Amino acid sequence: MNDIPTIRVGILGFGTVGQGTWKHLHDNAEFWEKILGVRLVATRASVKNLTKSRKVEISTDALTDDSLSIVNDPEIDIICELIGGVEEAKKLTLQAFSHGKSVITANKALICEHGDELFKAAEVAGVHYAFEASVAGGIPIIKVLRESLVANEFPLIYGILNGTSNYILTRMETEGASFEEVLKDARELGYVEADESLDLDGVDAAHKAVILAYLAHGLWVDLKDITVEGISKISNEDLEAAQKLGCKIKLIGVIRRNFDNHHVSVAVYPALVPMAEIIARTDGVFNGISLTGSVVGTVVLTGRGAGQDPTAGSVISDLVDVVKGMKGIHSKVKLLHVSPSQCKPAQAIEIKGCYYLRLSVDDRPGQLAKVAECLSDHEISLATVSQTPKGDHAPASLILTSHETNEHSIAEAIASLEKLPGVKETPVLFRMFDPNSNKE
Repeated sequence: MNDIPTIRVGILGFGTVGQGTWKHLHDNAEFWEKILGVRLVATRASVKNLTKSRKVEISTDALTDDSLSIVNDPEIDIICELIGGVEEAKKLTLQAFSHGKSVITANKALICEHGDELFKAAEVAGVHYAFEASVAGGIPIIKVLRESLVANEFPLIYGILNGTSNYILTRMETEGASFEEVLKDARELGYVEADESLDLDGVDAAHKAVILAYLAHGLWVDLKDITVEGISKISNEDLEAAQKLGCKIKLIGVIRRNFDNHHVSVAVYPALVPMAEIIARTDGVFNGISLTGSVVGTVVLTGRGAGQDPTAGSVISDLVDVVKGMKGIHSKVKLLHVSPSQCKPAQAIEIKGCYYLRLSVDDRPGQLAKVAECLSDHEISLATVSQTPKGDHAPASLILTSHETNEHSIAEAIASLEKLPGVKETPVLFRMFDPNSNKE
């Protein structure tokens, strides 16, 4: 047994996921040795605060506040980058590559912003750069796209990519609680990022959607060029109205490809999703991703999208793959099976769908006619209309759904509605998502 080689792992960042990775590697050491034929050992970890108490057993000798010292340590074979952020993480990752070390990451922001450069650097260095944990926590969506469904082209990928927003919307819907009330609970439970805009404004989900779009279509979409909307404008009134329309409101990432012109649209927004869809019935902190493939049809994966154990499990899954690659058990899987040059970003006028509008309007005769005329001027026709008087001469709530139009027309219509006399607030707009339409 003494001749069994040892592969040493250094962990950069010892927060929730870093501690989970350390714990599972040490608790299951005999199992990893049995299935890999090597000792897979986490030996060092970097932290910001050396004196902070930890929930896992780790010697003070194994801890450092100098991440670079772990990257440069000749005894360390594989790096797990779990510090988050972009610039420092990028520098450490490139340094690890320069030493011939493979890197495993959960850093969706880093991949979203610098993935192309990092993938090329890893290829030049002849090492692995693995990132299963960067999207959807414990759901193995990266491997499914790259390996299991490699025979497919994907006209549609959509789903819930942020568990925090899903938890908030589920609580609001089931309990009638306000956004502010549930957000307070989410903070106390540790569900919300330190930078709350990542969860609440759709940015976290957008990072993940960009990664999925690249894996499916070979196209890097600039975050600045896509629609990214959050959940803060959703009211209990909207959730109730959605139910009456046979839907639930979910914050979803949507990636569509038109195979006639190879234009790809990527967006993150709250949408009314039909209750018949599994994604609509994916609640709480769970993520759900629906993949429509040219060969397999529709596949839906659901599971915990965050948390120590699910995310650490994805990190370790990548570790096992990297070790197998180091041992020559299987060859490194190419990142893409599509030609990146094929695809171009879709334009707003190409992205079509139906829309939900909520307006606060003066409660007086003729107001609905003015709103309808304004929409008609932009070639938008109405499918349903619902008006709720508030009484005592207060503004009425007007809820409309449209027939199919496009993003360009609806944006112009909203701008016109804002200027319309009698419209008291900026109109609230949500998409009505149809997974059976390939028109986006």
